[in-house]
Amino acid sequence: MKDFLDRYLTNKPIRNLLSAALLLFVSVSLGCSLLYKKLGGNFAGPAEKMSEELSAGALKLIADAYEGIDGQSLSDFHTHVVGLGKGNTGVFVHPGFLSWSSPRRHIQFNVYKSASGIKDDDYADFQYLERLGQLIENKGGPSGKHYILAFDKHYRKDGTVDLDATEFYIPNSYVFNTAQAHPDYYVPVMSVHPYKKDAIGELIHWASQGVRFMKWLPNAMGMDPSDPDLEPFYLKMKELGVTLITHAGHEAAVEADEHQKLGNPLLLRLPLDLGVRVIVAHCAGWKSNEDLDDPERPQVSNFKLFSRMMENPKYNGLLFGEISTITQFNRMDEALKGLLEKPEWHGRLVNGSDYPLPAINFLIHLKKLVKGGYINSEEADLLREIYSYNPLTFDFVLKRTIRHPETGVRFAETVFEGL
Repeated sequence: MKDFLDRYLTNKPIRNLLSAALLLFVSVSLGCSLLYKKLGGNFAGPAEKMSEELSAGALKLIADAYEGIDGQSLSDFHTHVVGLGKGNTGVFVHPGFLSWSSPRRHIQFNVYKSASGIKDDDYADFQYLERLGQLIENKGGPSGKHYILAFDKHYRKDGTVDLDATEFYIPNSYVFNTAQAHPDYYVPVMSVHPYKKDAIGELIHWASQGVRFMKWLPNAMGMDPSDPDLEPFYLKMKELGVTLITHAGHEAAVEADEHQKLGNPLLLRLPLDLGVRVIVAHCAGWKSNEDLDDPERPQVSNFKLFSRMMENPKYNGLLFGEISTITQFNRMDEALKGLLEKPEWHGRLVNGSDYPLPAINFLIHLKKLVKGGYINSEEADLLREIYSYNPLTFDFVLKRTIRHPETGVRFAETVFEGL
């Protein structure tokens, strides 16, 4: 029996089929809405009730988290804007998320909707922004600036769009207009795929509107950051003063394993060597990739590859890390401890929530953080209270509370105060 399992559970198509069947069985058994709530937004009340209904201990933990932070500089460099394209927003979502033809995707997307407060698909885009705004307005301290991310489509090298490989699309215009309408809360981040026709023209257009940050997710978008054909694009980014915020490491949204190699942090040396400032999302803190510096190409953790680049003095002032998701159960083992052990890096780290991910209950394993010595059990109980009203506040307070289990070192205040 063990041989059977070893053989078939390591076969990706069969493993995916079994996973989908299990998810479908559980959803039918428990009831879809209950499943989505348990995995997604398992909240006790609205964010505006948080200050009235939290315990004194939870309110003190929030106050302690804001202590020493410059509220004018408080920043979240990784806030997603999503929707279903309702209200002429131009948003696109892969059809696989919208039907049971792809059970895993469909359940995943419904969990996202639960976590982000979408109750009616016909008003999905509006409800998402309404909920996000309520969370920001009721954080229990300074709201800070949230860098909201556009997200371009998947393009082939010949400049044609591959919609089947496009998980979702968030237009630059939607993000820009949202930020223009709420300048106290949002900073727009453009997303221009460098393989698309007139990519440089689009880059110039949004830079002329004052947008100074660019979002990429190479694994999902299908670009190779080390492609020498991108040099003119990078040089224009440098000329315009545009900073690249790019995912590195493994990406759970990608269906094809062959695209995961595009998340290798070492591929980012090209833009860095050309003088582009690069912020690496999640500090590449999940799974492994080929060590391109070793002729034998062994698999090395993405975080170690990122760390190698951070240790290179020529990237001082150019290479930065962003700490979203490193407290999640699937990323904390190496990256969280590794970053706390490097206080000399903290001036090159920035905060990000990756919202709506902090609102997904399934990803929050506070018991594991307690067991690892990063927080104590009392703090975990208080953090659960905070999550149940405001997952954005929860994410911030958690990162301000965690400490190295041996040294007690915490993330420096500067991590949360932007660049």
